[in-house]
Amino acid sequence: MSIASEFKTFLMRGNVIDLAVGVVIGGAFGKIVTSLVDNIIMPPIGYITGGVDFSNLVLKLPVVDPTKAQVVISYGVFINTVIQFLIIGTAIFLVVKAINKLMPPPPAPPAATGPTQEELLADILAELKKK
Repeated sequence: MSIASEFKTFLMRGNVIDLAVGVVIGGAFGKIVTSLVDNIIMPPIGYITGGVDFSNLVLKLPVVDPTKAQVVISYGVFINTVIQFLIIGTAIFLVVKAINKLMPPPPAPPAATGPTQEELLADILAELKKK
């Protein structure tokens, strides 16, 4: 089998296609959540906290060299990202939970037909005591 045909077989497996679709949908979902957080959730939170815009919250480090730009730590953007992560995690949890409810329960394991491990060990012990 040639490398090209092996590669084609690999790409046409359901798992690879499912993964590709998941990545594309996940990227689009991430953009929706980013917009939700930046444009709908954070403005009311900023309003409640007295007009604070989290994306503008920064920690300015002391200037060492005046010829270079000041270094800032943008912790407000980090707060927005954490909120986005929590929303995405919650949404994925709810979707997986709903899918698990729709899936049929796994079949019951077959009943054991032979002796249990304890019974076998008791038989071995009895044989050893006879000798």
